Amino acid sequence: MRRHSGVDVVRLVGELDGHTLGRFAAALEPLLAAPRPRVVVDVAGLGFCDSSGLRELLGLQRRAESAGGALRLIGVHGSLARLLTVAQLVDRFPPYDSLEHACSWPATA
Repeated sequence: MRRHSGVDVVRLVGELDGHTLGRFAAALEPLLAAPRPRVVVDVAGLGFCDSSGLRELLGLQRRAESAGGALRLIGVHGSLARLLTVAQLVDRFPPYDSLEHACSWPATA
């Protein structure tokens, strides 16, 4: 985890599924507890994401938005890209071509 231009950046590596959701959610908990949380999740190192991982990302994004912030993804590819397409959620997680682009404000893109 690191900060970039006032935004918290979290890098995911490996898998996001029922076995790893707890650690991921616990890592994001303090970030989302802040007022107007601005979080970018770098998923370039994510090798696999199942529907439970996608559901968790949606819930975390909704939570950030309800607090006046945003949760954005960069580096979307592979199984997560397929899930977003099949579930018709690409608009909820639009593709950002760089960390700087994802860090742009306002929170609701």
